[in-house]
Amino acid sequence: MVKKQHQQQVYDSHTHLNDDVFYDDVPAFINRAAHYGVTEMNIVGSNKVLNARALKLGHQYSQLHPIIGWHPEDIASWNDETKKELQQQLLDPLVVGIGEIGLDYYNDEYSPHQRQQEIFAEQLEWAWKLKLPVSIHCRDALADTYEILRNAHVDKFGGVMHSFNGSAEWAEKFMNLGMMISFSGVVSFKNATEVHEAALAVPLEKMMVETDAPYLTPLPYRGKQNEPGFTKFTVDAIAQLKQLDAGKVAYKTFENARQLFLENEERGL
Repeated sequence: MVKKQHQQQVYDSHTHLNDDVFYDDVPAFINRAAHYGVTEMNIVGSNKVLNARALKLGHQYSQLHPIIGWHPEDIASWNDETKKELQQQLLDPLVVGIGEIGLDYYNDEYSPHQRQQEIFAEQLEWAWKLKLPVSIHCRDALADTYEILRNAHVDKFGGVMHSFNGSAEWAEKFMNLGMMISFSGVVSFKNATEVHEAALAVPLEKMMVETDAPYLTPLPYRGKQNEPGFTKFTVDAIAQLKQLDAGKVAYKTFENARQLFLENEERGL
């Protein structure tokens, strides 16, 4: 049994219990998370299979909240059929956001930039119509992501920059658009200087925390498979950086996530 480490409630704003490595043992990972104080989690999709799983988990477990959308690395499977299915799925009242969507220029062999941008912009239009916040994936594409979000008037529906890895200056630019900034386990890495500077620059009022599990495991478990409970260590890393009480960081990031995803008054959730 995992020893309980943290009493303050923590909200993992972006995790993947719908991933193969978790999906057959979800209750165990929910229980492990609870031992670390992680009591709410956004389960984020990205394609046909992972979106369906996120929805299924949201209907099975009240503390799991589905976010569904089409990831830029999955655009090869974007077609009229999958698009129509996603549009129908977004009408499910348990869906709390659209994501993860955005741009990924790291390896664009199968994901041309122009096509990524078109699908990203289309999903942002849906977010505006449905008044759903967005969870944004951005890799090596800060400038284009910023311009597309600005042109989409993201301040009208809100969202979060998931696992932010840009500079403090870019964090400020996205916050000025009305975006929240979420930090993953990368903020605990000793050599992640730019992310540390961004975390110092982002006020708690604009911040969330996440695991992106099974990826980006924070210290002290870096090198092992990540899991939602380890959001606690991201909270601790931010608290140490900002010289704040970890309970204060947990409380405020929890409230920020609840306000954006679970207390969407415009949609009546």
